[in-house]
Amino acid sequence: MSYPWWHVPFLTAPMLIALIATVHVLVSHYAVGGGLFLAVETSHAYKHNDEGYLAYLKQHAWFFVLLTVVFGAITGVGIWWIIGLASPLATHFLIQTFVFGWATEWVFFVIELAAGFAFYYFWGKLDRRTHVAMGWIYAAAAWISLVLITGITAFMLDPGQWPETHNFWHGFFNPQFLPQVLARTGAAFLLASMYVYFHASFKCQDTDLLRYIERRSSRPAMLGSALVASGGLWWYLLLPASSKAALQGAAVINVLMVIMFTLTTVVFALLYIGPYRNPGWLSPGFAIMFLGFGLAATATGEYIREAVRKPYIVYNLVLGNQVLAEKVPLLRENGFIEGTRWPSAWLAARHPQLVTTHPDGSLTVDEQGMLALPKYDRVEIGEVLFMYHCNDCHAQRNGVNAMEHLLTGWSREMVATSVRHPEKLKYFMPPWSGTDAEAEILTDYLMDMRPEMPEGMFFGGRHDSLSDVQAMIGNTVEEAR
Repeated sequence: MSYPWWHVPFLTAPMLIALIATVHVLVSHYAVGGGLFLAVETSHAYKHNDEGYLAYLKQHAWFFVLLTVVFGAITGVGIWWIIGLASPLATHFLIQTFVFGWATEWVFFVIELAAGFAFYYFWGKLDRRTHVAMGWIYAAAAWISLVLITGITAFMLDPGQWPETHNFWHGFFNPQFLPQVLARTGAAFLLASMYVYFHASFKCQDTDLLRYIERRSSRPAMLGSALVASGGLWWYLLLPASSKAALQGAAVINVLMVIMFTLTTVVFALLYIGPYRNPGWLSPGFAIMFLGFGLAATATGEYIREAVRKPYIVYNLVLGNQVLAEKVPLLRENGFIEGTRWPSAWLAARHPQLVTTHPDGSLTVDEQGMLALPKYDRVEIGEVLFMYHCNDCHAQRNGVNAMEHLLTGWSREMVATSVRHPEKLKYFMPPWSGTDAEAEILTDYLMDMRPEMPEGMFFGGRHDSLSDVQAMIGNTVEEAR
C-alpha cells in the first residue's frame, strides 16, 4: 500500500463516498433526462409557437442549470476529492486502467457546461434553430458522459475479460455495461419527469398548461420505468455469484432491497394511475411525495449497487481495505507492516529497534521483538493494523459497524480465529493480509476494546466451557476450509 489511511471517526471514510456519490447521482440523472426534456420540449414549443410553454421552459431551464450544471458539477468534483482521500489505491487503479475513458468524459463534461450555459443565457438571443441545437448538444453530451462513467463503474462490479487481456475495450464493455446503461438511462427519464412535476407544480400558474406538462412528461417517465425494470432485472441476472450471495445473506441489504422494491413499486403505480392515466393529480403535495419516493428508491438502489461489490472495490482485483488481491499471499508471507509503506514508516519512527533498513531500501520487521513489547505498545501497533486493514468497513468503538460492539462477550480464541480467517466468518470480508504475529498484535488491540457479556442474560442453564467454545470454533473453520 503506497497511500496513508484517512481516518474518519464514527462514519468511516468510505461512507463519505457513498453519501456524496448518492447526492451526485440524484442530480446527475436529472442532468441527463432533464437535458433531453428541455431539448425535446423546446423544439416542440417552437414548432407550435407556444409562447406560454416557452415561457415556462425558460423558467425550468434556470432551475435545471442551477441544480445540475452548478450543484451537480460541485458534487462531481467532490466525488473526485473524496475518492482520492478515502479510496486512493482503487482510484489510482481505475485512472491507470481507463485514462482514455476519463479524459473523453471530461471533454464531454466541458461540452455539457458550455452548451448548458449557452442554452439558458442566450435564450431569446439565438435564432430558434441554433437554440434548439444547443439543447440537443447538451442532451447528447450528457448521455455520452453517462455511458462513459457507467462503463467504468460497471467494471468495478464485473471486469469481464480484462484480468486476462488487460484490454481497454474488454474492461469497458464488461458484462454489466449494457444492463447498467439501460437502467441508468431509464432512471434519467423517470427522475427528470419527477423534477419537472416538482418544479411545475410550484411555478406554473396556468392550470391548463400544468395539465399539458403533466401529460407530456408522463410518457418519457413510463418509458423510463420500463427501462429501469428491464435493466435492473438484467443487472441481477448477470451479477457475480458473490454479489448474489451478498444480496441474499447480508441482513442490511435484505432490508434495503425490500425498501427499494416497495418504493419503486409505489413510484410506478403512482405514475401510471396518476399523471399517465388520470392527468389532474399533479399538485405541490403530490409532486413532493412523488419526487421523495423516487429519490429514496434511487438512493437505496445506489447503496445496494455499491454494497454488493464487497469484499472488493474492483471485483477480484482491489479489496475493500485498499489491498490488491494478487498481493495477499506476499503480505501473508512477509507481513502487512513490512509490505506497506506508511505502517512500516510509522513503526520505524515509533520503534526503530524493530525495523532494519537494507541498502536497497527494503525493510525487515522483527516480529518476535514486536510480540515481546509491553501490552500498551502492542495495542498501539494493533490499532495501526486495524486502521489499515479493517477501518474501511468498521469504526472502532462507536459508529458504522463498530468493532467494540460486534465483539461483545467474545473470547480471545474467537477473536484470534476471526482475525486470521475473516473471509470464512463472512464471505464478504477481505482475507487476512498479514502474518500470524501481526494477527496476534491485532487480536491484542481488539481484546483491549472488547466488552464483557451484558449482565443479567439467561441461556436456560447452559454454560459451555472455554474448551468447548474453542472446539466449536476450530470445527467451524475446518469445515469452511
